[in-house]
Amino acid sequence: MKPRVLRYESLPSTNTEVARLAGDGAEEGLAVVADEQTAGRGRLQRAWSSTKGAGLYFSILLQPALAPERWPLITFVAALATGDALLEASAVQTDIKWPNDLLANERKIGGILAEAIETPNGRAVVLGIGINLTNDAFPDDLVNLATSVANESERTPEREAILTSLLNALSRWYSLLHETDGPEKILAAWASRSSYATDKLVQVKNGAETLQGFTRGIENDGALRLETAQGIQLIRAGDVTSVRPAKVNV
Repeated sequence: MKPRVLRYESLPSTNTEVARLAGDGAEEGLAVVADEQTAGRGRLQRAWSSTKGAGLYFSILLQPALAPERWPLITFVAALATGDALLEASAVQTDIKWPNDLLANERKIGGILAEAIETPNGRAVVLGIGINLTNDAFPDDLVNLATSVANESERTPEREAILTSLLNALSRWYSLLHETDGPEKILAAWASRSSYATDKLVQVKNGAETLQGFTRGIENDGALRLETAQGIQLIRAGDVTSVRPAKVNV
């Protein structure tokens, strides 16, 4: 995959623009970067704050030659690549919260949104990545839940350096995904970088259902294994939050 980047001052959504271009026959590797998004979105159609100049708003078109059950690993590839880019370009260490949030010091610094689409060239994935470069990227009332590259690195973030590192890292991990043992290596790498992969007490909300238990690793298709009072549950969708164990007075 050789990314080709188109740049915009403003878009409703970089994912929507890539999907539109894919519908016109764009080839794999087409990427879009915008200075701002006026209708940015995250998982479950939630709004994603996209203030002008405050974040890296990026989407790329992928056409993975993979079995359908492996496609969820594309978000794992994105998480690993984003972590690499932030470490290389800004010396920011990240944690991965299943399935697709990047954290720094337990606060969200980036998010990932992968959407499958049909194109004239076949089924494809639009992979969107948003990174908070400064605290202007999110509302003030989220300061305890979100953070930014500037906040974590204590220096002015260089968007182009982060983008270059991200493109290079995406190419590496995406190529690995297509190798014979690539999916297993990606799952292992993801688990090694995520404090949420094993032995984490979490709560999972999916619609009206709420589960609580300890994480017990990742399935081959990326599903989270959760040990609850009823046994092992496989989680393929939902919002995961860390639960702090109750203090016991003695």
